[in-house]
Order: sequence, then structure tokens, then C-alpha cells
Amino acid sequence: MQANTEIASLLIDLESIMRASGLWSAQAPEPAALASSQPFCVDTLDLAQWLQFVFIPRMQGLLEAGLPMPEKCEIKPVLEEGMVSPSDALLSVIGDLDEAITRAN
Repeated sequence: MQANTEIASLLIDLESIMRASGLWSAQAPEPAALASSQPFCVDTLDLAQWLQFVFIPRMQGLLEAGLPMPEKCEIKPVLEEGMVSPSDALLSVIGDLDEAITRAN
């Protein structure tokens, strides 16, 4: 249960960092963009949109439903490769989430 509390806190931190750095969008993408079958919705969303509209809600949903976390989480390398100049704070919280989610199992 402690892992879930840590993950919930880190998701709040992630949202806060994204808002502070201007990566949080006021407008949701079209439903079709969220239905992508590609990893990280790379064909329809940028990584910040994927974090906001796919990753955060899915993780919160798992927590609220008391369901297990994914066996492994490795988002930080994707951000390092695919995002233009991600901030140190963003990379740090994503790295912490990767570790917390992977440890939760």
C-alpha cells in the first residue's frame, strides 16, 4: 500500500511540473488521437500529451480500482530520446515513477 501512496504522490508532482513548465494542455485531444494503437500514441500525440491524457489517467485509474501496476515501467528513456529538452525536474519525477511502479509488483 505504501507503493501506491508514493505513486499517487509522484503523479501529483508530475502534473505540477508539467503545469509549471507549460506542458499541460487545457484542451484534450480528439478521442481518435487517444485510441492510437502505437506505443505512447506516437502517431497522434506528443509525449507531453501522452503523459497528461493517457499515462496519468491510467495510473490513477489503476490506483483507484486497487489494481496492480504494470510489471515494468520505463518511460524516462523514451522522454530522453523523444522529447525536446525535457527539464531535469520532469526527468527526475518520471525516473522516480518508473522505479516506484516497477517496485510495486
